[in-house]
Amino acid sequence: MDLMNTLKGWIGALTEIGLMLIALAIVAALLVGPTLPFFGSVVANIIALVKDLGANGLIGLIVLGFILWLFSKRSIA
Repeated sequence: MDLMNTLKGWIGALTEIGLMLIALAIVAALLVGPTLPFFGSVVANIIALVKDLGANGLIGLIVLGFILWLFSKRSIA
């Protein structure tokens, strides 16, 4: 059981780092522009994702809710 808690902690920490890197990439791409190495296409990818979700109507709304649920701060007992 201790292994599972350790693994959950690692996965949670890696997810938080990934979200921080996405936020950094968005800010850097907005400040520098789309020519920024490694981070330049992040904003374009997010825009494409939002367009795809919006084009799919109710299914897109359900998927958006699921994505938000995945990234919400919830504790696992």
